[in-house]
Amino acid sequence: MVLRFGEKKTAGDIPSEIGDAGSGGARRWLGGLRRGLSKTRASLASTLGVVLSGISRLDPESIDDIEEALYMADIGPTTVEAVMEALRRGEGEGESPSTRVRSILLSLMEHPAQFPPAKGEGSPEGEPEIVFLVGVNGSGKTTTAGKLASRLAAEGRKVMFAAADTFRAAAGEQVEVWAERSGCHIVRHKEGADPGAVVFDAIASARARGADILLVDTAGRLHTKKNLMDELIKVRRVAERQLPGAPHEILLVLDATSGQNALAQVREFGPALGVTGLVVTKLDGSAKGGVLIGAVHESGLPVRWIGVGEGTDDLLPFDAKAFTDALFEAEGA
Repeated sequence: MVLRFGEKKTAGDIPSEIGDAGSGGARRWLGGLRRGLSKTRASLASTLGVVLSGISRLDPESIDDIEEALYMADIGPTTVEAVMEALRRGEGEGESPSTRVRSILLSLMEHPAQFPPAKGEGSPEGEPEIVFLVGVNGSGKTTTAGKLASRLAAEGRKVMFAAADTFRAAAGEQVEVWAERSGCHIVRHKEGADPGAVVFDAIASARARGADILLVDTAGRLHTKKNLMDELIKVRRVAERQLPGAPHEILLVLDATSGQNALAQVREFGPALGVTGLVVTKLDGSAKGGVLIGAVHESGLPVRWIGVGEGTDDLLPFDAKAFTDALFEAEGA
């Protein structure tokens, strides 16, 4: 079984999970995306939008102004330089400056600087798919796991939780609340227990219960602390020994409000753990949503989901074109 969250598309760049373009689900999805990006869009309008409004062609001075505005949008120096190179070599020449910048940003996400990680085979038929959620403290891992569980359970999938964050006070209780809301079984040990043991027992239980997917909520850890990263690598090895090919997805959860610190997290977590996809949370509370573009371009990692609000339905499958369109929409940028 390969769930591969958020990859399939239908006409109009609407993720297939949402429905056909023009459907009620698609309209709600687009509306949620636009609302969730309102702060980032307003920030871009006050910087990049001011530069681009009223000019019909780019000159060296306006290109320099665009560079400054993109730096302020927390897109990251590597990605900003890539945009500048594309503009200076005339990419999109003949189109409006706004369209050129928008198209280049989209292209950088669709053709990143790094090759995307190789896709795994997924879990064997009849076996659960194991999904790890990793990231720093406070990024929204447990909430993301809960919202994913609710969505998947509503689609008829049999979902289980592994409460592998055994260090944070009340972490287990938080997972139990989400498990109860979504009607999912949970495997949890006492506070301070070995997280590897939790994962071992959870995989055994998921196989015995015929679960489709096991969501593993891990403890938050700073990407700069090698001992904590090594511990997470050990937990991953437990999963690999228990079920060959596991974990089948490792989602790095990033807090959009952290700005360019999120780029550092991608650089550290990605290679160390074999991250396969990103979840960017709290976009509705941040004007720094541009960091998502930099994260995708630098790492090659696909964004699976974005969080644009507190509700269960505010965890949205990601689409790069819809995202860039929503950033530039209605501000004249």
